[in-house]
Amino acid sequence: MEENWENKHIVFFDGDCGVCNFWVQWILERDKKDQFMFASLQSDFGQKFLSERGLNTKVFNTMYLWKPGQYYLEKSKAVLKIANLLGGIYRFSVLGKIIPSFLSDKMYDIVSKNRMKLANQKCYLPTPHQRAKFIQV
Repeated sequence: MEENWENKHIVFFDGDCGVCNFWVQWILERDKKDQFMFASLQSDFGQKFLSERGLNTKVFNTMYLWKPGQYYLEKSKAVLKIANLLGGIYRFSVLGKIIPSFLSDKMYDIVSKNRMKLANQKCYLPTPHQRAKFIQV
């Protein structure tokens, strides 16, 4: 299993959040270079990721982007990096770096706090190719 994800960027998300699931679908549809894999924070894989880094294993209000052996990013830094990796017009997200992290993370936290009100949980059925991009679903 490891060889399937060790060279990818892994997006960790709240598997019970409609907004988070919307963004996972959004990334899946735009991941033309097949760069991303996904794992819910509630999964065994997600829990291991959190605990190995001393992160909270009970609160799932933060999205993480992990490149194994290199880095992990959270909140607005993860969002900006994902957009940059998608390329094309999304590369303009680099302009978001002019906003100080404490402000962009504050905006992220406001959305995160209200995310359950923003979108209903929807039943999403990924294609077989997309399904292969999920780790321990």
